[in-house]
Amino acid sequence: MAALDSIFDGIRPYNDSEIPASIARMRTFEHIDDIAQFLKLDGGGDTLRKSLDECHCVDDFQDKIMAMVVEHVLSNTSAGVEFTGLDYFTGGKKHLILANHRDIVLDPAIIQLILHRNHVTTTEIAVGDNLITSQFIEDVCRSNKMIKVTRSTSPREVYMSSMLLSKYIRTQVASQTSSIWIAQRNGRTKDGHDQTEQGLLKMVQMSGSGDFYADMCELDILPAAISYEFEPCDGLKARELFISRRHAYVKKEGEDLNSILTGMGGWKGRIRICFTEPILPSEIEYCAKFEKNERFLELGKIIDRQIHSAFYLWPNNYIAEAILAEREGREPLRKARYSKAARETFMAHMEEQLNKVISELSETEEFKSESKENVQKELEDIFLHIYANPLH
Repeated sequence: MAALDSIFDGIRPYNDSEIPASIARMRTFEHIDDIAQFLKLDGGGDTLRKSLDECHCVDDFQDKIMAMVVEHVLSNTSAGVEFTGLDYFTGGKKHLILANHRDIVLDPAIIQLILHRNHVTTTEIAVGDNLITSQFIEDVCRSNKMIKVTRSTSPREVYMSSMLLSKYIRTQVASQTSSIWIAQRNGRTKDGHDQTEQGLLKMVQMSGSGDFYADMCELDILPAAISYEFEPCDGLKARELFISRRHAYVKKEGEDLNSILTGMGGWKGRIRICFTEPILPSEIEYCAKFEKNERFLELGKIIDRQIHSAFYLWPNNYIAEAILAEREGREPLRKARYSKAARETFMAHMEEQLNKVISELSETEEFKSESKENVQKELEDIFLHIYANPLH
């Protein structure tokens, strides 16, 4: 087993013996005072360093650093978190958790906090290495049970990294060593449509025996849904979709970090997480009857149905759909469930977020010539669909 473990050294989370060196590097990070200021921690950087000094293993880091940070963020930027489905982890049961993905950091961070505070072993987390832009970020992530997912452009490198990740996931889950969280798609959902990518399901089977039924049953897939009352980075997502309508979107340097900080610092309202029933053997057996590509499509549909049924629809979702229906001269797809005050709050939020985007776009050469009225109208349409699409 030791020889097998060594092939995962470049992607696996840190183990307990690696934590002291990681902590030593983190506490001397040049921007640690800025981080404490951003988090509005009493005592600033000294508080953060003191907490780091108390960490001697992975559990310590999750308890004394990550739980503290996530709880602090949520207490200042949300109206609370509700959750259901923890009974599926009874007896220490481990799963491959396939979840919808709305925020880069918060989705798995909140799940980790829920598990930790309810005395359930936390999951490992699959995160793209495009987000690992410094040694400090790598130390924080891998100390927090992060699996580094290699993003490559070479077909051979993609295959090799996918196979390694697949082997690691299967090793951990099948042996009941650890649950693993992974998003149902590559990157966050930008437009409000949550859909499992077939490529992801093909990746997790790569390391199996070739028997679809046995391979998928071994992973004990548990779909999970996270719903934010106010979508993290909704303005930034609307901006990206707006630009993408004109040409291929190219991220600027530091854009992922900006999204992370915006997601953490912005108001999220209420948050709800639902762990759903694991995919049944009978459902996998049904999918196995199809041809190779079709079986992944059918399994994706089953996973999506569970995520969609567990996704909590907030008043904002109904408000956005109602506004679109009014503008398009049709009846809303679903009966409105909101108050006048809730609609006014949502409209003010949309205006605030889009004003930032319009102000930025108006300063660029590319969009200076476009009518501000048309830009605003198009951005509003995109923004409203981000919230309305989960109703479809």
